Amino acid sequence: MQISLFYIFLLALSLAMDAFAVSISAGISGSRSNTKESVRIAFFFGLFQALMPVIGFFLARSFYDFICSVDHWVAFFLLAFIGGKMISEAIKKGDNCEIFPERISTPKLLGLAVATSIDALAAGVSLSILCNDIFLPATLIGIITFALSFAGVYFGKKLGCSFGKKAEIAGGIVLILIGLKVLISDIF
Repeated sequence: MQISLFYIFLLALSLAMDAFAVSISAGISGSRSNTKESVRIAFFFGLFQALMPVIGFFLARSFYDFICSVDHWVAFFLLAFIGGKMISEAIKKGDNCEIFPERISTPKLLGLAVATSIDALAAGVSLSILCNDIFLPATLIGIITFALSFAGVYFGKKLGCSFGKKAEIAGGIVLILIGLKVLISDIF
């Protein structure tokens, strides 16, 4: 099975939503828009969102022979789980918005980058089932995450936390729909 560029783009956009929401929080706390800090945060988020699917892809490839008969179900459940988790976490936050100091320390930024990219690791497992190569999806995921994270920090003051919550919910819904599409297209 080969996944289309359109679905890779939707996947990348969906995976970037949690990093985007965190970036908005970082942008809200800044006293002024700081391009250097925006690039720094976007770089960390984009890098980890690009690396994690690669790790998941190669981990899954190592045990693909065991799951090849149910690969479409695995892809569906992983994408639906990630999407559901994103929606649930966004709803649980309510109107709460964590505000970060004007400059996030590197260890904290590293932790945030890893935390927001764990779902990308699971998506990499799904991608190992859906495509033959991880380079294009990982690159696209990294670039889109970088761009959205940069915009989130830069425009955080104007967008506010509620927009980040809506973006996370939309991203979760898209992931679930992609999972359904994989399941339906493989069954029929």
